[in-house]
Amino acid sequence: MADHVDQDLLAAGLSGALTPFGHRLMARVYYADTDFSGVVYHARYLEFFERGRSDFLRLAGVHHTELADGKHGEKIVWVVRRMEIDFRASARIDDVLTIETRTQDISGARITMAQQLKRGDEVLVEAKVEAAIVGENGRPRRFPKDWVEAFMPGR
Repeated sequence: MADHVDQDLLAAGLSGALTPFGHRLMARVYYADTDFSGVVYHARYLEFFERGRSDFLRLAGVHHTELADGKHGEKIVWVVRRMEIDFRASARIDDVLTIETRTQDISGARITMAQQLKRGDEVLVEAKVEAAIVGENGRPRRFPKDWVEAFMPGR
């Protein structure tokens, strides 16, 4: 099984892959992700989810460096406004995890994403994340139309 998983990691690439539902990223649990018992520390799941969202953005054509450079008329940044997390089971050191991210809704300056962190077919943790884009002045900025198509094709 380990050889099969490693081949999947290589095939997916460093930033994971866009899928018909959104994005999929694989990651391994390292010692630094765990507490003294070898179980993933609860706050580390936020980092796994962040990697999934960031790589989804990257593959959808939204790059953090371009946002900070003002490519869209001003410097804009992503901010997480709200997050709900449901912990079902623990990941452990050396587990290979799959982070799946899908867009549920986009309205105005906000995007809502649903994420799952899995070990094989077992869902370990689920999150619902509401994020927004804001300008340099800290005010919400409307979602660019081309981003809506990138995150919700066919909408």
